[in-house]
Amino acid sequence: MPERSQLGVTASGTATPPSLRITACTGQHIGDRAEQQDRVGIFTSRRLPDSALFILADGMGGKTGGAMAAQQVMSTAKNLFAEYSIGESIQSLLTEIVNEAHLVIRLSALSTEKEPHSTLAALVVQPHRADWAHVGDSRIYRFNGGNLVGRTTDHSYVEQLVSEGKLDRKGANSHRLSNLLTHALGTNKQPSINFGCVETLSSGDTFFLCSDGLWHYFTDNELAMLLETYPPRKASERLIHIARERADGGGDNCTLAIVRMEPIESVVPARVPQVDYPIRPPRI
Repeated sequence: MPERSQLGVTASGTATPPSLRITACTGQHIGDRAEQQDRVGIFTSRRLPDSALFILADGMGGKTGGAMAAQQVMSTAKNLFAEYSIGESIQSLLTEIVNEAHLVIRLSALSTEKEPHSTLAALVVQPHRADWAHVGDSRIYRFNGGNLVGRTTDHSYVEQLVSEGKLDRKGANSHRLSNLLTHALGTNKQPSINFGCVETLSSGDTFFLCSDGLWHYFTDNELAMLLETYPPRKASERLIHIARERADGGGDNCTLAIVRMEPIESVVPARVPQVDYPIRPPRI
């Protein structure tokens, strides 16, 4: 059975929320690795106007296998979102993205004699609504007003220990097996998918997608403060700069997407969301 992640769910109300626009960006750094195996993308669809898909994948496998797996997640998500049929549930769309990407990665492993795997964090934002799914330890956070509303729960060995009461949060952050996943795309078992939604978005809602190469270096309060203090592009640069400093020469690939809901002062109908497209902060 799919599980609902603890990112926060708001019930629909009778009052009409103010018109909102999406302000967003992505950021990425290779870290201290030989290859960038993370991928991040922002996609729109003619069949779902005024909406966007934000997706992040952290590839694993070595010898380009991880990069290939993450890229296949991107390609699958882009194609299926473009083919989205009106009336289909977003959860069904996200499930199809996960299952098809998982299958394609598995087939690639057979043909290339590699062992590619990938995480997935996907967020679909529509007018006044957001839906998400994740597999692995790439995270989706939701903030508002400088406060953490919630985040997804990692599919990892240490998170399992925490849920069983065998490890506290501080111990989880420094555990030597912190990168051991219990679910990922491309493995021998069908991945477990965690779903969630917000049925009524508010001005100031900020969604933050990131790989473990970034969230590992921040507390929830630090993320909340930075995302509240800076606009998305500047926040992206600051987060990557700080992560690189704290990695001290031993950092993984780090990748993020920031999605902020802002009011539209003068409402003008638009067919595509207003998106500040991806940046690549300079190597530090």
